[in-house]
Amino acid sequence: MSHSLRDQKGMTALGLLFVLGLIAFFVLLVLRLAPIYLEAMNVRGSLDSLTEEPFITKKTKREIKLLLTKRFRVNDIASVTSEDVVIEKAKGKLHVTVAYEVRKNMVGNVDVVVAFDEDVEIITH
Repeated sequence: MSHSLRDQKGMTALGLLFVLGLIAFFVLLVLRLAPIYLEAMNVRGSLDSLTEEPFITKKTKREIKLLLTKRFRVNDIASVTSEDVVIEKAKGKLHVTVAYEVRKNMVGNVDVVVAFDEDVEIITH
């Protein structure tokens, strides 16, 4: 049984539904994940800005944490709390780590969890 090209046109309705469903899934995924990654870039920017802060290594851990939480508030970063910030001071070094997770509902009872672990090390000159 031979089929000519004239008889084979386009995609079946089931194939079209499958492709549209796949496209819809990826659009939903991008719409849910984009704000999370934009917020992560703001967290990274807040951490990087610590390197330009004058006399940052002379500040106490509490002052540095307060400074960071203020920057997070200004940048509308809601996923990071002060408990997510770990500050370690050693001789001539300051190491600041922000480790946090963001959980976002995808659809129904399906969630996506994204974990971030950002850090910066500042060395006194």
